[in-house]
Amino acid sequence: MSNPALVHNTIVFVKKQLQNAEGGHDWFHIQRVYNNALAIAEHEACDLLVVQLGALLHDIADSKFYDGDETVGPKVARTFLEQENVDEATIAHVTKIIENISFKGGNFEQTFTSVELQIVQDADRLDALGAIGIARTFNYGGFKNRALYNPDIAPKTRMTKEEYKNSDSPTLNHFYEKLLLLKDRMNTETGKTLAQGRHNYMVHFLSEFYAEWEGEK
Repeated sequence: MSNPALVHNTIVFVKKQLQNAEGGHDWFHIQRVYNNALAIAEHEACDLLVVQLGALLHDIADSKFYDGDETVGPKVARTFLEQENVDEATIAHVTKIIENISFKGGNFEQTFTSVELQIVQDADRLDALGAIGIARTFNYGGFKNRALYNPDIAPKTRMTKEEYKNSDSPTLNHFYEKLLLLKDRMNTETGKTLAQGRHNYMVHFLSEFYAEWEGEK
């Protein structure tokens, strides 16, 4: 069962926390993931409140912007939820979602699973795909001052968690190191269906990119 007042307070809190965030990880990213999660949740038997809170708080303190510290996000979320007098079981579930949602190179062993995590994870991954995913990827690459593309630097698709975290490869490599892998890592049937269309869009984009790079168009 949802809790409209708590959800409203969480939205206000997240907007304030992320008001100066990088464009691919700002409030609008959270809003898109939240809406994706609600759409997926309609087809799943789940705790809707946990899905809502997990989606809203999943990037409250992304480790990429905290020197790789993965403990900040769960701590910030827990402190907020405790101040809102949320029950411990819900707090624990939401923090587990935050701890286990990220891709982390694809070689990360999740220590927790639930249908609510699967929903929020799919919702987050959808926002890394398609036109929005492309825009976010190049926005972050510019934020980190990375090259668009360098044909002499091949993508690394078998990185460890630490290699993935510390990678500074050209932005286009990220498509092969993460984005194109997500379609086959979706959890829910709704997520898989939505991911396929967005995946196809990215494949077409890459084909166009290479053709223009080589002066074929």
